[in-house]
Amino acid sequence: MSSTNLKVTIDGSAGSAAPYEQLRAQIADRARTGRLPAGFKLPTVRGLAEELGLAANTVAKAYRALEADGVIETRGRNGTFVAAAGDAAAREAAAAAQAFADRAKRLGLPLAEARAAAEAALRARYAQ
Repeated sequence: MSSTNLKVTIDGSAGSAAPYEQLRAQIADRARTGRLPAGFKLPTVRGLAEELGLAANTVAKAYRALEADGVIETRGRNGTFVAAAGDAAAREAAAAAQAFADRAKRLGLPLAEARAAAEAALRARYAQ
């Protein structure tokens, strides 16, 4: 079973770790290495459970463990996100960057144009 969105795979064979632990470990590893950037919105518990063919309680258990470890954070009705390491300013900046990326994608901007727009705004704001 695998998730195309998160690129996680659950090994259901005998002797492998419990599915919630496999999910927890893979998300934690991807967040730690930056393959899941701070501010990345995770699928809903039900959505990911459906995609992976797991029980919703299994995914919820993995999410609870990740939240307890500070890897992810739940923002009420807005969803569950990869937590930013560091202080509140870094977390807020990561959330703003994710919101920009989401908006640029919805507008249909190619990656290069979105990146150029962000860099131009940063240069203008930080100009000496």
